[in-house]
Amino acid sequence: MFTKTMKWVSIAVLLLAVLWRLTASSQVLLEIVVCVSGLLVVTQAVRAGKYFWAAGFVAIAVLFNPVVPGAFSRKAFLWLGSVSLLTFLVSLAVSRRQTILSMPSRTDRAAGSESL
Repeated sequence: MFTKTMKWVSIAVLLLAVLWRLTASSQVLLEIVVCVSGLLVVTQAVRAGKYFWAAGFVAIAVLFNPVVPGAFSRKAFLWLGSVSLLTFLVSLAVSRRQTILSMPSRTDRAAGSESL
Protein backbone atom coordinates (compact mmCIF):
# COMPACT_ATOMS: atom_id res chain seq x y z
CA MET A 1 0.00 0.00 0.00
CA PHE A 2 2.86 2.37 0.81
CA THR A 3 4.43 1.73 -2.58
CA LYS A 4 1.15 2.52 -4.32
CA THR A 5 0.87 5.78 -2.37
CA MET A 6 4.43 6.72 -3.28
CA LYS A 7 3.67 5.99 -6.94
CA TRP A 8 0.75 8.43 -6.81
CA VAL A 9 2.89 11.05 -5.06
CA SER A 10 5.58 10.63 -7.72
CA ILE A 11 3.01 10.99 -10.47
CA ALA A 12 1.72 14.22 -8.95
CA VAL A 13 5.22 15.65 -8.44
CA LEU A 14 6.36 14.69 -11.94
CA LEU A 15 3.23 16.17 -13.44
CA LEU A 16 3.87 19.45 -11.64
CA ALA A 17 7.51 19.38 -12.69
CA VAL A 18 6.63 18.83 -16.34
CA LEU A 19 3.99 21.57 -16.36
CA TRP A 20 5.86 24.24 -14.38
CA ARG A 21 9.46 25.31 -14.12
CA LEU A 22 10.94 24.21 -10.79
CA THR A 23 13.11 26.15 -8.39
CA ALA A 24 16.30 24.60 -7.02
CA SER A 25 14.71 23.60 -3.70
CA SER A 26 11.68 22.02 -5.37
CA GLN A 27 13.98 20.23 -7.81
CA VAL A 28 15.71 18.52 -4.87
CA LEU A 29 12.33 17.52 -3.41
CA LEU A 30 11.32 16.10 -6.78
CA GLU A 31 14.53 14.08 -7.01
CA ILE A 32 14.09 12.67 -3.50
CA VAL A 33 10.44 11.68 -4.02
CA VAL A 34 10.98 10.11 -7.44
CA CYS A 35 14.18 8.30 -6.42
CA VAL A 36 12.63 6.83 -3.26
CA SER A 37 9.49 5.81 -5.15
CA GLY A 38 11.58 4.22 -7.86
CA LEU A 39 13.57 2.24 -5.30
CA LEU A 40 10.37 1.06 -3.61
CA VAL A 41 9.02 -0.14 -6.95
CA VAL A 42 12.35 -1.86 -7.64
CA THR A 43 12.12 -3.86 -4.41
CA GLN A 44 8.48 -4.72 -5.12
CA ALA A 45 9.31 -5.80 -8.68
CA VAL A 46 12.26 -7.94 -7.61
CA ARG A 47 10.13 -9.71 -4.99
CA ALA A 48 7.53 -10.42 -7.68
CA GLY A 49 10.20 -11.64 -10.11
CA LYS A 50 9.49 -8.86 -12.63
CA TYR A 51 13.06 -7.93 -13.48
CA PHE A 52 12.16 -5.87 -16.56
CA TRP A 53 10.16 -3.48 -14.37
CA ALA A 54 12.95 -3.47 -11.80
CA ALA A 55 15.51 -2.47 -14.44
CA GLY A 56 13.30 0.35 -15.69
CA PHE A 57 12.78 1.77 -12.22
CA VAL A 58 16.48 1.44 -11.38
CA ALA A 59 17.11 3.70 -14.38
CA ILE A 60 14.51 6.19 -13.08
CA ALA A 61 16.03 6.12 -9.59
CA VAL A 62 19.51 6.74 -11.02
CA LEU A 63 18.34 9.60 -13.25
CA PHE A 64 16.53 11.33 -10.40
CA ASN A 65 18.94 10.58 -7.57
CA PRO A 66 19.53 13.56 -5.25
CA VAL A 67 23.10 12.54 -4.34
CA VAL A 68 24.59 13.03 -7.81
CA PRO A 69 21.96 15.05 -9.68
CA GLY A 70 22.10 15.11 -13.44
CA ALA A 71 22.29 18.44 -15.21
CA PHE A 72 19.65 18.19 -17.92
CA SER A 73 18.47 20.83 -20.32
CA ARG A 74 14.82 21.84 -20.00
CA LYS A 75 13.93 19.84 -23.12
CA ALA A 76 15.72 16.71 -21.86
CA PHE A 77 14.15 17.11 -18.43
CA LEU A 78 10.67 17.39 -19.96
CA TRP A 79 11.27 14.25 -21.99
CA LEU A 80 12.68 12.27 -19.02
CA GLY A 81 9.95 13.52 -16.70
CA SER A 82 7.23 12.57 -19.17
CA VAL A 83 8.65 9.09 -19.74
CA SER A 84 9.01 8.57 -15.98
CA LEU A 85 5.47 9.81 -15.40
CA LEU A 86 4.12 7.38 -17.99
CA THR A 87 6.16 4.55 -16.49
CA PHE A 88 4.67 5.16 -13.04
CA LEU A 89 1.16 5.33 -14.54
CA VAL A 90 1.61 2.08 -16.47
CA SER A 91 3.01 0.33 -13.40
CA LEU A 92 -0.08 1.37 -11.44
CA ALA A 93 -2.37 0.10 -14.18
CA VAL A 94 -0.51 -3.22 -14.41
CA SER A 95 -0.46 -3.73 -10.65
CA ARG A 96 -4.19 -2.96 -10.46
CA ARG A 97 -5.00 -5.69 -13.01
CA GLN A 98 -3.24 -8.43 -11.08
CA THR A 99 -5.70 -10.75 -9.41
CA ILE A 100 -5.42 -11.35 -5.73
CA LEU A 101 -5.65 -15.01 -4.84
CA SER A 102 -7.78 -15.83 -1.86
CA MET A 103 -6.28 -17.47 1.18
CA PRO A 104 -7.56 -20.93 2.17
CA SER A 105 -9.94 -20.83 5.08
CA ARG A 106 -8.61 -21.89 8.47
CA THR A 107 -12.06 -22.88 9.64
CA ASP A 108 -12.68 -25.31 6.77
CA ARG A 109 -11.30 -28.52 8.15
CA ALA A 110 -10.27 -31.29 5.83
CA ALA A 111 -12.26 -34.52 6.09
CA GLY A 112 -10.82 -36.88 8.66
CA SER A 113 -8.66 -34.33 10.43
CA GLU A 114 -8.50 -34.35 14.16
CA SER A 115 -7.44 -31.76 16.65
CA LEU A 116 -4.46 -32.47 18.81
